[in-house]
Amino acid sequence: MKLVHRTLGEKADKYGPILSLRLGIHQAVVVSDWEAVKECFSTNDRVFLARPITLAVKIMAYNHAMFAVSPYGKYWRDIRKLAMIELLSNRRLELMKHVRDTEVRIFVKELYNKAESIGDLTMNIIVRMIAGKRYFGDSRKDNNEESRRCRKAFSDFFYLVGLFLVSDAVPWLGWLDLVMGTVGKMKRTAREIDSVLGSWVNEHRQKRLNGNINEEEQDLIHVMLSTMDGDQISSLHDANTIVKANCLLRTVSDTSVDMSESPGLTFPRATPLAVVLKPRLNYSIYD
Repeated sequence: MKLVHRTLGEKADKYGPILSLRLGIHQAVVVSDWEAVKECFSTNDRVFLARPITLAVKIMAYNHAMFAVSPYGKYWRDIRKLAMIELLSNRRLELMKHVRDTEVRIFVKELYNKAESIGDLTMNIIVRMIAGKRYFGDSRKDNNEESRRCRKAFSDFFYLVGLFLVSDAVPWLGWLDLVMGTVGKMKRTAREIDSVLGSWVNEHRQKRLNGNINEEEQDLIHVMLSTMDGDQISSLHDANTIVKANCLLRTVSDTSVDMSESPGLTFPRATPLAVVLKPRLNYSIYD
């Protein structure tokens, strides 16, 4: 079985740099020429801003409320503005520099005693910047229920969102996804993710009611809640849904991936990458 990108490359060599394909009921355009690609994403960029409507995103990403998969329009522009000005600005990243510094120090100290995953370090930095929590790599918290639920929910989400669903290509055959149990798994994962993210948002709302929070202590959930207080961004989604959906966007999976070529959207993990770091100096030097 040939890999998709190799097959498309051969078709482009034979028929030209721009091809039209039909994927189920959807029509797709394959562009293999850099000048044509430049025109698509500069001169005609608005035409290509729309994103495909998929069942996985509808079920697990709050009906396309997530910034990365929401359709182009006023809501997308408002969330993009919020992300660029408030969440991902140089000032905000500088204010949260202490999170990255702290996590790297803890990670290096733990390396001295046991092999830790780079994924744990990355996940801790991201979750602390989003919600002020630390779930991964800490022996005191690693086995508690909240940490376990968080790990499993996000791992399941990133696995399921990469699956090919028959209903995305041929909607009237959607019953096959039901029979195979994929839709049920997505709904269970969506409920679990909503429970985890909902608890984060509720905790932050309670903290805001209890008293003032220093600017350096404000994580991304605090920033989003402060920005959206009294401001209706979307008539389709309430503030809590918008916050939860965009927390999900910024959370990454700790699942290892294989770097080998694959014919599908999901990649096998037969030979995952392994990174083992060994500090050259005594761990006390890093205190």
